Amino acid sequence: MSLRLGYGTNGLTDLRLDDALALLADLGYDGVGLTLDHMHLDPMAPGLAARTRHVARRLDRLGLDVTVETGARYVLDPRRKHGPSLLDPDPAQRAARADLLVRAVRVAADLGANAVHCFSGIRPEGTDPDTAWKTLAHTLGPVLDAADSAGVPLAVEPEPGHLLATLDDFHRLRTELGSPRSLGITLDIGHCQCLEPRPPADCVRAVAPWLRHVQIEDMRRGVHEHLPFGDGEIDFPPVLAALDEVGYRGLTVVELPRHSHAGPEQAARSLRFLRDGGTP
Repeated sequence: MSLRLGYGTNGLTDLRLDDALALLADLGYDGVGLTLDHMHLDPMAPGLAARTRHVARRLDRLGLDVTVETGARYVLDPRRKHGPSLLDPDPAQRAARADLLVRAVRVAADLGANAVHCFSGIRPEGTDPDTAWKTLAHTLGPVLDAADSAGVPLAVEPEPGHLLATLDDFHRLRTELGSPRSLGITLDIGHCQCLEPRPPADCVRAVAPWLRHVQIEDMRRGVHEHLPFGDGEIDFPPVLAALDEVGYRGLTVVELPRHSHAGPEQAARSLRFLRDGGTP
């Protein structure tokens, strides 16, 4: 299999970042999905540039590739999960999220990352859908400018419950923005199982031209719960074959954010499962 496999640090939050990276390299992963958070390369703390240089050297020594992820739950607001979002009713709060994403782009450029992942956020109560879509497109403007200047794609993730929840929603955003070259998609395979009318393998083929990052885990239809492989309903061999078929060469990152208590064991088990072609 030619896929390049990674594991997300949001599933290794009980480990120091240096230890998490060493673990993944020792296991044989090709890379890491690095979530910028207070425990792993805090994007809001002083000395970000110097800390980023340290991580870049560490990744280089370990031979790990990287994608920067921005799904930290409370990195901006200790009281609001994923808040503020790109859709926040307060312009200053929206700008704070956009600034975080611009910081992430700069970090990604300094790390030589494949892409920066992000998502839209939930439509605020009292905001009509058309206004929300216009707000999202407007707020992403400076982030896309930064991504274009840095040469790092911005890969937006369709997220269940968010304004941008489906593959069709991704295309709506592309249309709103005029199809900028710096905008791509993060495809979460579990989300395809959860929400999309097509099988996950067909979802891979449908977004192949815009595919910049992949997250993978098991999931059940209609239930947004990230599960270890084998605990859900996904038929993985066709998914892995489709990723290979479309020529995807970014990282395919295991996404188990609620399993940090068993992160090292899940990382080892997940790699065996995927290297065996997605069969138990």
